[in-house]
Amino acid sequence: MDDETAIDYATVFQALPGMVALLTPDLVYADVNEEFLRVAGRRREQVVGRRIFDVFPDNPNDPAATGMRNLEASLQRVLATGERDAMALQRYDVESLPGVWEERYWSPVNVPVLGTDGKVVLLVHRVEEVTELIRARGGPSGSRARVLEAELYTRARELQHLNDRLRQAHAREREVAMALQEAMLPAARQVGHREAAVRYRPAVGALNVCGDWYDLVDLVGGNRIGVSVGDVVGHGLEAAGVMGQLRSALSATSRVAEGPAQALDVLGRYANVVDGAESATAVTTFIDCDLHTITYSSAGHPPPALVHPDGRVEFLDRATDTPLDARPEPVPRPQAGTSYADGATLVLYTDGLVERRREDIDTGLARLADSLARHRDEDPERLADAVLLELLPPGGATDDTALVIVRL
Repeated sequence: MDDETAIDYATVFQALPGMVALLTPDLVYADVNEEFLRVAGRRREQVVGRRIFDVFPDNPNDPAATGMRNLEASLQRVLATGERDAMALQRYDVESLPGVWEERYWSPVNVPVLGTDGKVVLLVHRVEEVTELIRARGGPSGSRARVLEAELYTRARELQHLNDRLRQAHAREREVAMALQEAMLPAARQVGHREAAVRYRPAVGALNVCGDWYDLVDLVGGNRIGVSVGDVVGHGLEAAGVMGQLRSALSATSRVAEGPAQALDVLGRYANVVDGAESATAVTTFIDCDLHTITYSSAGHPPPALVHPDGRVEFLDRATDTPLDARPEPVPRPQAGTSYADGATLVLYTDGLVERRREDIDTGLARLADSLARHRDEDPERLADAVLLELLPPGGATDDTALVIVRL
């Protein structure tokens, strides 16, 4: 499209027939269209550059007013999840003149605008004004309109109450799931006389917890250790239970398996009979500290990273196979190996660390490699903190993140 036929989107925005506003992540009006100003009865300088709740506060004369509180909860959900949120019909009291409040009924929808890094950079706040429609149905006397208004307001309050109770139930489930996960995941410790650091960061949201897991074990025979991470699809208590089953099974299998491929073979057969283990992934590494070798196998999981002392980052991606439950009949999985020098660092993680919406995973892997190379001289605990700080969004990721770092 050439310059002469290019669409002037700023003009289109102002001409939109409905009430539309753009909000920053701080909930400040970045812009509003003409219809928004007309229906709201505000001038542009009264709106743009100001926080939404300063422009439209709840009616101080009505202690039961919840319109703006409900709106803030919706906007915060969009910021946290990066997903649109359509609200139930809301009653707002708008100050038409100083000290004069007018009942309004609006139906809002809040939609995120994502940047190239997957973060929310703007929110589209669209409002459908339905006050006149409600009043029109009451006829000339307006008596039916008042009855309908009261019924709608009551139903909206009931719906909000149900939503509050549901969120409280979700929060309780999250607390139980977190406690269950903390009981099942091992704490940071030395493995085979090697320093190790582990981190788990739950996703933002009420139930986004307990899909990811990790494990560190001392292997039988020689100076060997096993390090693994995995990812269960889903969240909440069910995912926590599946996670615990798979982690325990792999931990036991690794102690007797000939190598990581065989360990994942057995785990894959087990995953086929575990409800909720569909599309689960895992990667496991066997480290021989005497021979300075790492043998590894992956079941559909992002590749471990080996940081060499000179700063070179090697992704262990030569033995990647399908997720754990992909084959009902057992088929030997691939296995590969590499060597390392004293002072190298092995890093295992889950996809929440490197994957972002609308971004190729190679971009996330490059970001991880850069962070690991720059901080390679830090001890595992400091290195883990630095990586999480640089790679996770400030407000939290929308997927769980597990991270294991072992200094070799």
